[in-house]
Amino acid sequence: MARMSYISSVERYHEYEHVIHSLLESILMSIEDGLTKERDTRYLIKQYPFLELQYCLNAEGLQQGNNVCFKRAYSKKLGESGNQQDLSERPYFLNAKTSDRVCFTDPYISIATNHLCISAIKELKKPINNQHYLVVDVSLTQLIEFVMGDTARANMSPYFKAGYGIIVACLFCLVLFLLNIVFNDIYALLTHVDTSSDPLEPFSIIIYITLALAVFDLGKTILEEEILMHKDIFRHSSTRRTITRFISTVLIAISIEALLTMFKAALGQSEYLMPAIAMMLAVVGLLIALAIYVYLGAKAETLLMRARLKQKSSK
Repeated sequence: MARMSYISSVERYHEYEHVIHSLLESILMSIEDGLTKERDTRYLIKQYPFLELQYCLNAEGLQQGNNVCFKRAYSKKLGESGNQQDLSERPYFLNAKTSDRVCFTDPYISIATNHLCISAIKELKKPINNQHYLVVDVSLTQLIEFVMGDTARANMSPYFKAGYGIIVACLFCLVLFLLNIVFNDIYALLTHVDTSSDPLEPFSIIIYITLALAVFDLGKTILEEEILMHKDIFRHSSTRRTITRFISTVLIAISIEALLTMFKAALGQSEYLMPAIAMMLAVVGLLIALAIYVYLGAKAETLLMRARLKQKSSK
């Protein structure tokens, strides 16, 4: 499963905006205390892995000193730059000049890190070495994961992807094996034409093709849902989408098998009639159950979203 997408990050940010702002305000207070006592504040990355950059501005919006990088990956690129950079036209600085509270930006793509981030700026109570404003940039995706307690799972995501990748590769290898059987059977059927041959022999080829299609669709679903796409495990719609796609694949496979079995019964093998009817009834039952599940799941999520909006509007 991919890490949180930009759309999901922004949606979650607005959902937990109050909590996020409170958290960042407390972090800014800790950093301000560290500046006052001339302490290195980069140790905070251990408790708050979403921190990226810290820098200070003077009263005119000029950066005082180089960037303080909380992550080693940015130290070489950004750690020795930024001094005297003019940030006086940045929205967060303009807002901070007209407000005595901590100001926050809307989510944006950082030029420095190329990540979706937000910035928080706070006016220092006691300016230090011409440093009047403290600014902190944080990774929004990692911040959301931290707030939702999803950091450990997100860090394990590459290993999950590797596991799913191995499973998908095995499924596709099985598809190739089944297709090899299909091609061999088709070749044998075309090169050994015999009027006394079993008329049901082509149906075995169709069964292998159907099985290959079902396995391929399963592998494709796993590849898309768990590796290529972001799946928000905190939303019921993501789980409902995965289950719906998987059950749809099973329904198609069973339907084709039931149809083939019915053809066999129509060609004289009456013992296949009851199994064909049973499979068709199973398809109908599974389809009805899926419809009920999708309907109830969508209705439950709608009620949940309404409750959240009502709770948010009441604040």
